[in-house]
Amino acid sequence: MDTKYNILVVEDEKDIADALEIYLKNQGYNVFKGYNGKEGLEILKNQEIHLAIVDLMMPVMDGREMISKLREEYEFPVIILSAKSEELDKIMGLNVGADDYVTKPFKPMELVARVNSQLRRYKKYLNLQSDSTQEKEGYYQIGGIELNVNTNEVFVDGKYVKLTPIEFNILKLLISNPGIVFSSDDIYEKVWKESAVNSDTVMVHVRKIREKIELDPKNPKYLKVVWGVGYKFEKY
Repeated sequence: MDTKYNILVVEDEKDIADALEIYLKNQGYNVFKGYNGKEGLEILKNQEIHLAIVDLMMPVMDGREMISKLREEYEFPVIILSAKSEELDKIMGLNVGADDYVTKPFKPMELVARVNSQLRRYKKYLNLQSDSTQEKEGYYQIGGIELNVNTNEVFVDGKYVKLTPIEFNILKLLISNPGIVFSSDDIYEKVWKESAVNSDTVMVHVRKIREKIELDPKNPKYLKVVWGVGYKFEKY
């Protein structure tokens, strides 16, 4: 990293907070610690924070409430740290505004790798926001989904996702036209570049894309079906 990033660790178990501080400082990060959600929010008032690691179960103010409050003002990445590993808890945590979820016990270097990944994505976002002259053509981002035509890459919440060329082109069509509904025939003709003779295959590819980009493919957040009409990429 070419910038000294500030990491906020909000964790009521002092041993874990201290261990995280050591690992993150060894990676060149500045670390600020709070031991409940209220302390974490106070630190935000006085420090410029680039990423927060927040435990869910804490006294005074839990992590879910803290994340919900900070999202009213801040856009930096948030990684939840929790002993709760149930899928419902993960979904609830991500729904209040977290970007990633790590369960205890965790491997410190795995958490550091996730921190690095989230900060790379955040740096890219800041560059796009601050440099109005930067070339944005071919780059699309909606929510946690990023698609770069120039590099043929797709990232979901900062993590690289491998798509086939057909899947990539379907996703590109939809994410570049958010809110617009495309029928299966429309998608087939625009992606395959030929008359729609077997548009049923579009449904199969859409299902595979959902499995790769959606947290819950059966209840998709991004790639929606409009029954009897077609598919669209949701606006946010």
